Amino acid sequence: MMRPNCGLRQLTTFLSLAGFLLAPVLAALAGSHPNIIVILADDLGYGELGCYGQTVILTPRLDQMAREGMRFTQFYAGATVCAPSRSVLMTGQHGGHTRVRGNAGTANPLAQSLRPEDVTVAEVLHKAGYGTALIGKWGLGNVGGAEVGLPRRQGFDFFYGYLSQIHAHNHYPSFLWRNESKEPLPNAVAPVGTEGAGYATNAVAYAGDLLTEEALQWIAQPRQQPFFLYWCPVAPHANNERKAALHNGAEVPDLGPYANRPWSDPNKGHAAMITRLDAQVGRLLDELRRRHLDRNTLVLFTSDNGPHRESNHDPDELFHPSGSVRGYKRDLTDGGIRVPLIAWWPGTVRAGRVVNQVAYFGDLMATAADLAGTQPPAGLDSISLVPTLTGRPRNQRQHDYLYWEFHESGFSQAVLIDQRWKAIRLKTVDAPIQLYDLPTD
Repeated sequence: MMRPNCGLRQLTTFLSLAGFLLAPVLAALAGSHPNIIVILADDLGYGELGCYGQTVILTPRLDQMAREGMRFTQFYAGATVCAPSRSVLMTGQHGGHTRVRGNAGTANPLAQSLRPEDVTVAEVLHKAGYGTALIGKWGLGNVGGAEVGLPRRQGFDFFYGYLSQIHAHNHYPSFLWRNESKEPLPNAVAPVGTEGAGYATNAVAYAGDLLTEEALQWIAQPRQQPFFLYWCPVAPHANNERKAALHNGAEVPDLGPYANRPWSDPNKGHAAMITRLDAQVGRLLDELRRRHLDRNTLVLFTSDNGPHRESNHDPDELFHPSGSVRGYKRDLTDGGIRVPLIAWWPGTVRAGRVVNQVAYFGDLMATAADLAGTQPPAGLDSISLVPTLTGRPRNQRQHDYLYWEFHESGFSQAVLIDQRWKAIRLKTVDAPIQLYDLPTD
């Protein structure tokens, strides 16, 4: 009669000891911070994905990502062109506060460079124990006059891609940067201007494919800490130099499902660039699943500004890339700055959610810091979207306003107030103000 009681005591003792030994491990797992991946497409419009109403261009993997995650309908870029938009995303400051206010070009490289005193999302996460990498287009610092803004001086452990946004026009470049060293590529390029700009006369290695492989290899590295990957493909941005020379700015290895469509070559190429980007994002999500990283990784997919009209394609006639809103890249109407945002985090972000939370690029800073269990710098224009992402919308803070500037052909401004009223002033500070009620206008 004593044996069962003895066995029970032994079992109880074993379970107690096991619980004691496992407690620190379980606590660590429960308190672990997620990996964060931000995928930033280049000049992709609000309406160029199937899940945002596109009917001509095929984007099955991003549509699947939206079905499995959360789709934002009122998410805004930091600016209506590349460099200032990316500066807003990196610093958590709106366009009136962030360091880089416009595409300055080569005449004044420091005007398009972050400085040592600027604190980036990568720096905040690095200090919180994250491994950090930038793969793709940077545009906020360069060798030869703007080294203070180089990625590895702004919080990234590793960089592979383009430093200059002009270089990034070329989808078949003669080199890419690996950290601060040029890595030659087998493409023959007709140079146009400086900084690697031009177009391929012998196209061998497509940058979008190289960047994808690099991203997959980086997330596959064994590591003990969480990671932050800032992956910046250069599709579907036009190769402006190729368009000027050959009247077709769309560069892509093949035309895929559009080869036999009765369209112009620029139209076929533009659509093929987006569909190829879609497949590349799908490969990344598949790799996360294969490595059992999906349930501890937040993936955000978005675009740096509205759609372009620079490949000699016919956006208005065929693609309607701004969807339900008006305007294009360089416009301060919503078509120039409202962009897709898809959030994917199986098991945490509820599948199939569509939210109208007003948010913008600057919110990445507070969101990332919140997820990492740390604090962002004080005085930012950034709110955490974690309540929305985790299904607690009643706890979500709101912006009183969002602000944008545009510095080409004058000085234009826009502000969104109370998530509804949009005011735009074009070209000069004394120009009349255009006021829009977004739900009706």
